[in-house]
Amino acid sequence: MSHQPGPGTLARPGQYPVRFRAQFAYVDGHLTDGQVLPLCRLRYGASASRWRFAIYLASRDSYADSILPNGQFAGSPEDALDCACGLYLNDPTAWRTDPSPTN
Repeated sequence: MSHQPGPGTLARPGQYPVRFRAQFAYVDGHLTDGQVLPLCRLRYGASASRWRFAIYLASRDSYADSILPNGQFAGSPEDALDCACGLYLNDPTAWRTDPSPTN
């Protein structure tokens, strides 16, 4: 029997469409029920490895500059995506800055 993902599950984990506009990159998640979930906005800042991070606020239908779990306002795109997915997909392990086991 195969596992069917729930309605709040990413349709293609690891694949996040990115839209570019000026110095911004907008990252969305596509859920299995067809819903598109805005996740975050990255702002280019002269380095391909460090981007400013803004989380999508569904309550305001806008983006707000945010702090990454490591306490920085900028980081790698992977750090930003981990943080956004942790928030919107209920995965608090994405916020751990120390990859070692907790026990």
